[in-house]
Amino acid sequence: MSKKNPEYDFKWCPGCGDFGVKRAIEMAVQARRVRTELPMENNVVIAGIGCSGNMAHLLDGDQPFGFHGIHGRTLPVALGVKMANPGLNVLVVAGDGDFLSIGMEHIAPQAQRNLNVACVIMDNGVYGLTKGQSSPTTQQGTVTPSTPYGKMETALNPLEYYLSLGISFVASAYSSNVRGMAKLIEEAMDFPGFAIVHVQSPCTTYNDTYELLKGNEKKGIAPLTYDVPVQHDPTDREKALKLAKAPGIPIGLLYKAPESIPFEQRYRKGLSNAKASSVERLLDGLRI
Repeated sequence: MSKKNPEYDFKWCPGCGDFGVKRAIEMAVQARRVRTELPMENNVVIAGIGCSGNMAHLLDGDQPFGFHGIHGRTLPVALGVKMANPGLNVLVVAGDGDFLSIGMEHIAPQAQRNLNVACVIMDNGVYGLTKGQSSPTTQQGTVTPSTPYGKMETALNPLEYYLSLGISFVASAYSSNVRGMAKLIEEAMDFPGFAIVHVQSPCTTYNDTYELLKGNEKKGIAPLTYDVPVQHDPTDREKALKLAKAPGIPIGLLYKAPESIPFEQRYRKGLSNAKASSVERLLDGLRI
């Protein structure tokens, strides 16, 4: 709850990484609004089910349009919005359970289409809203309510997965670095094609990974996160894949396609090749 939005109550635990993601989205959308001089109504936030779903209607300040869809179906909804009005800036917000489990089947088709939307994925390694069951990014062997004897499957590497599907823009962020995350989200919204910013957003209640991500010198814990090397070439997909597969979690821009033709342009080109049929011809096709 805030003074600007007193009627809303945030259903997040104290210290949740999603607070940082919320602020980064607000900063990115506002920066884009000032730079493009487009009204806030030009932005649409599409959310699925989970803790991340609050992003659809709990941003502070002037409100973008928001659509709270069903579990795992943020991308089909985003496709519908973008096809109806290609001029809108569509921002998908989802969690690792929402986007990478039931929603995984929708990622590859949008990568092939190069759907012109930006996705911010909040990864806490569990299903936080439903009491901490294992998700695709939960580490193997982790004991959760749904894996009482330890998770059997290996953890998914989202960055490697995105790059293997041919997604045009792949970035990695950490919820505690709000300004850096905001810049990546703004760049993703400006990119003409399918863009994903995957955020490490710890769940303080069911999977508190802050210490592992940041490190703790006193306890001898080396940080998992590190900045993408300055010399990294983000236009080289093979180098991006190598970075994604390496130990640890790189933070920054991994890949940005040097050439990207968004789906709406491909669609318009296809329509230009279509020949209109007469009413008589269409009716003849219905006659037995």
